[in-house]
Amino acid sequence: MKLAVFDAGSGPRIGSVEGEIVTALDFVGSMIDLISRWEGIGGLPNPTGERFQVSDVRLLAPVSRPGKIFAIGLNYADHIEESQMETPKEQVWFTKAVTSVNAPFDPIQIPRVSPYVDYEAELVAIVGKGGKHIPEDKVEEHLFGYCVGNDVTERMWQHRIPQWSLGKSFDTHAPIGPWITTPDEVDAHNLGIRCFVNGEKRQDSNTKHLHFNIWQQVAQLSQAMTLEPGDLIFTGTPGGIGAAMDPRQFLAAGDVLRTEIDGLGTIEATMAQEG
Repeated sequence: MKLAVFDAGSGPRIGSVEGEIVTALDFVGSMIDLISRWEGIGGLPNPTGERFQVSDVRLLAPVSRPGKIFAIGLNYADHIEESQMETPKEQVWFTKAVTSVNAPFDPIQIPRVSPYVDYEAELVAIVGKGGKHIPEDKVEEHLFGYCVGNDVTERMWQHRIPQWSLGKSFDTHAPIGPWITTPDEVDAHNLGIRCFVNGEKRQDSNTKHLHFNIWQQVAQLSQAMTLEPGDLIFTGTPGGIGAAMDPRQFLAAGDVLRTEIDGLGTIEATMAQEG
């Protein structure tokens, strides 16, 4: 099942996606509301009968204002190598501000304060019923689904202080979408993941190469905090980032950034200078 938040001209609505058609659902509220009430209402709400071509609507971020966004660093071997870092023995976590969430096809900003913007293609897990102290073998029961994400990063702000969160939290720097795909449709640990800049392939890997897998990630986070419906977990990026190229290749206004994950879809944005 694929669930999207879309605007056909009358404001955000939730719909189910099949092929190129999005069907509006009879539900009033946000995606977090739907996730929270999923079991209580017995799953997918009834369709309204309204159907739209995906190309005729604006797709919005499937979770527009999550309670939390956590992202793991150094979680693919090739990215660890290009970063010239040691393989971490413990999971390396940082946060992204919830205001960094961006719609899947909206422009991404090059900030006024620094132009060193880079890309990081990532699979994003969306928490379902959540909880605390979740065992690894129960994690999948606590996830609502997955989507495509890009952990867009301002490298100067990331590395000028030991804590990464500021450089990871600029407005528009967490594009996600194009919809949520439920766990029954994919094997989250065997999905091809790719990133392109102006049509040039920069990243090409598979989630089977995660150093810490998704179950380990969620279990670890849930030892520290209660995970809640709609929380977002960015699960790591493979090698191929612009900062590791020779010479370094940062994103510029007008560049087209495309991120795709097998089974989950594609997001694409044009970079734009902040006004």
